[in-house]
Amino acid sequence: MQEALAAALAAWKTQGLPRDPGAWLYRAAYNRLMSDLRQRGNRLRLLEGTVVDFAETEIPHDAARFSDEVADDMLRMLFIACDEAIPPESRLVFALKTLGGFSTAEIALRLFTTEGNVHKRLARARDRLRETSPELEAPPLEILAVRLPSVHEVLYLLFNEGYLSAHEEQAIRRELCDEAIRFTTLLAENPVGKRPETFALLALMHLHTARLAARQDRAGGLLLLEEQDRTLWDRNQMGIGMGYLAKASTGGSFSRYHAEAGIAAEHCLAPSFHQTRWKEIDELYSLLERLAPSPLHTLNRAIAAAESRGPESGLSILKDLAPPSWLSGSYLWDAVFSDLHRRTGNREAAGRYAEQALESAPTEAVKELLRRRLRPN
Repeated sequence: MQEALAAALAAWKTQGLPRDPGAWLYRAAYNRLMSDLRQRGNRLRLLEGTVVDFAETEIPHDAARFSDEVADDMLRMLFIACDEAIPPESRLVFALKTLGGFSTAEIALRLFTTEGNVHKRLARARDRLRETSPELEAPPLEILAVRLPSVHEVLYLLFNEGYLSAHEEQAIRRELCDEAIRFTTLLAENPVGKRPETFALLALMHLHTARLAARQDRAGGLLLLEEQDRTLWDRNQMGIGMGYLAKASTGGSFSRYHAEAGIAAEHCLAPSFHQTRWKEIDELYSLLERLAPSPLHTLNRAIAAAESRGPESGLSILKDLAPPSWLSGSYLWDAVFSDLHRRTGNREAAGRYAEQALESAPTEAVKELLRRRLRPN
């Protein structure tokens, strides 16, 4: 697809825009793929049995296009990648890899799994698609609605990778945040996605993006929330986020995105770090735990409790929590424990957890952030 876009940039400059740019790109990408496959001897028999010369095939004007439900090609492909025929654990991996362009390492970090598991899930998704041969025409709205939660989850992870990237040289990838907002806005404007959950997700994205400019220093290093210059926060974008949050409240549903957007709103509306309403954030994390149980939410609730009631309260929340295998080796777990023990004066435990957190931190930017946060008093 990237090569097709590059070809379009060269061809359309001299030849002008084609009648159907989407069909042109689809044909160019298909021809490039077929050319590549023909060069592989182990695919030749498959090609001879199943492939028609696409160059001689007329593409209908409306081919490979959702009618009115989803107008954007990439968003349309996202719904196809979230086909319910694909095993649930493979949908996210497949969509992030094929549409988001994420590396297996980035996906593994976001989903708290190994690169080997990512490869296995990709293989399962591709096998199922070969078996089912999904149609590119528009499915009924009720089928699209079934896929909507998976689409929400992919867009959420796409945004998160932009907000705190696993990329070694880019701690924040603004372009991914902007693309996630663009997709989610398109989704919110279509009948299938015009739901409170979509509005809440969009609110969450805008409220977090409003603070991006203050999250890095001049050298590109990450800043802690208490270190950020709040005058750099984008008040206009915060207003947009609050507008979507109000829109999300019209309806009978309340999702994890509502709770997370509420938490983001509390941070945005606080005059300073110390004037933040940590009690309300603590309560929102408790609600989030009930909506979408996860030890990650419990960790965040412990942090909020530590700010509102003291570090001992945070540790008491975690005392009976045994981390699952996918989290026990994560820097997040060790960093929270190190910080809470440091604040209670238990220097030995704080140092031990800090060392483990630094060892497993994914990038140098995150390591530097942890060094500042977890340094002894």
